[in-house]
Amino acid sequence: MTAGPGGVNETLTEVGQVHGTDGATAVLGKTDHGGGGQQSKSPAQIALARLRKDRIAVTCAVVIVLFLLMGIFAPLITGIEGQSPTQANYNLIGDDNLPTFYTNSSHWLGLTSNSGYDVFARFVYGIRPSFLIALVVTITTTIIGVVLGLVAGFFGGWVDRIIGWFVDLVLSLPFLLFAIALVPIMTAYLVPGGQPTSGEAQKIRIIAVFVALTFFGWAGLCRLIRGEVLALREREFVQAARSLGAPTKRILFKEMLPNLTSVILVAFTTALPAWIGAEAGLSYLGVGISLPTADWGLDIALGQQQMQAFPLPMLVPLIGLLVVVLCLSLLGDAVSDAFNPNTRR
Repeated sequence: MTAGPGGVNETLTEVGQVHGTDGATAVLGKTDHGGGGQQSKSPAQIALARLRKDRIAVTCAVVIVLFLLMGIFAPLITGIEGQSPTQANYNLIGDDNLPTFYTNSSHWLGLTSNSGYDVFARFVYGIRPSFLIALVVTITTTIIGVVLGLVAGFFGGWVDRIIGWFVDLVLSLPFLLFAIALVPIMTAYLVPGGQPTSGEAQKIRIIAVFVALTFFGWAGLCRLIRGEVLALREREFVQAARSLGAPTKRILFKEMLPNLTSVILVAFTTALPAWIGAEAGLSYLGVGISLPTADWGLDIALGQQQMQAFPLPMLVPLIGLLVVVLCLSLLGDAVSDAFNPNTRR
C-alpha cells in the first residue's frame, strides 16, 4: 500500500533528513522550540553559518566593504584633503620632472612626477574603475558561461559540439595580444579618420577592455557548468520532470539551475579578483584606462618613473591592489570550502 503525503513526511522526519527541491539533502537540527519541534537547515544556510565562523573570511569581507565604501564616497573623502584626482599641479614639479617635496598637509601622499597629480585622490578614485569594470565583466561572463553550459550539457549532440568548439577556440587564443590589438581596431571602425578626441579615446579603451575580458572570461565557467549538467540530467528529479512533459526552459532554469548555485557562487567570487588584476594589468600596459582618469594600474605605471626618489606614488596603488585581490581571493576560497560538502564538519 502506498503511503500518503503525510506518511511520507513522517517517515522522512523519522529518518532525520528531508530532500530539498534543489536535489540537495537538508539536515534537520534538533532545536527545541517549547514543543519539541525540529528545524531544518538548507545547504546554503549551513554554508553561511560556516562563513560567519571563519575569521579570515569575515575579515576579508570587512576589508572589501571598506574599499567599496571608499570608492562610493570618494568625493567626500578627497574633499577633506581638498584635492582632485585629475588636477595637474605643474607649479609643484621641478626641472627634473619630480615633485619639489615629499608630502605635506595639502598632499597627504605626495604627487606624481611630470603632471603632479595628487596620489591620495587618485588612490581613492582609482578604486572605481577597477571594481566597476571587474564586477560588470564578472556578471556578464557568469551569465554567458552558465547559459551556454546549461544548453551544451542538457542537449548534447551537435549543440554540445558547436559550443565546445567555441570554448576550445577562445581558450586557445592569446589574451594579451588580442587585447592590445583590439584598441586600434575599434578606433579605426568606430571613429572616422582614426583621430578620436580624448573623450572618445577613453570610451573606446573602456569598451575594448570590457570586450576583451568578457570574450575570454566565459569559456572556463561554461566548461565547468557543462560537466555539472551532464551529471544532473541523469538525476531522478530531472527525469521525472521530463516524463511529466515539463518545458525545457523550466527544466533548465527551475530544476537544474538551483542545483548549480554553489558552483556559480564559487566561480563568481574567484573570478572577481582575477578580473580586477587583469584590468589593472591592461591599464599598466597602456591598453586600458588612460590619463587623466584615475586607475590603480595606470598609477602604478606612472609611479615607477619616480620609484627611487618618491616611492609612495607607486607603492600606494600597488599595496591597495594587492590587499583587494588577496582579500577577494581568500574570501573566494572560504566560499568554496563552505559550499563544498566534502569539507563540512
